[in-house]
Amino acid sequence: MKISILYFSKTGKTKRVAEIIKEGINTIDDIEVKTMNLDEIDYKFLDESKAVLFGTPTYYANMTWQMKKWIDESKNCNLEGKLGAVFATAHYIGGGANVAMTTMINHFMVKGMLMYSGGSALGQPYIHLGHVSIGDGNEEEDKIARIFGERIALKAKELFK
Repeated sequence: MKISILYFSKTGKTKRVAEIIKEGINTIDDIEVKTMNLDEIDYKFLDESKAVLFGTPTYYANMTWQMKKWIDESKNCNLEGKLGAVFATAHYIGGGANVAMTTMINHFMVKGMLMYSGGSALGQPYIHLGHVSIGDGNEEEDKIARIFGERIALKAKELFK
């Protein structure tokens, strides 16, 4: 089974988190995962993916214009029925990551995705809308990012195997 992680990263922070989430996904057997910046998407791999995670830095309490542009222009990319998840990076707590993630969730639901985070159903750590990394991140945030990746991979296997 394939899982794609699409992200935009200008400074490298969101790319770093994407790679850590990938580590969590890689703990689950029979999953092939690929991280892709928005300007280097392997559309064949994306089309074959059963789950797609989307990551964005938080700018002005929302996703980046690059992510919004990709969403707007990706009409030839069929995401319907795929498991979706989102994550965000922000400079500080209260920087708008929840708004960015909620906005992305809304857009991907319109595209027919099945959005998932694990929420509180899986217990600690609670990952409400998606994973958030603040500043340069830290060991605890990295641990949660790995758990987030693992949870998404497990749910994808449950739904699509």
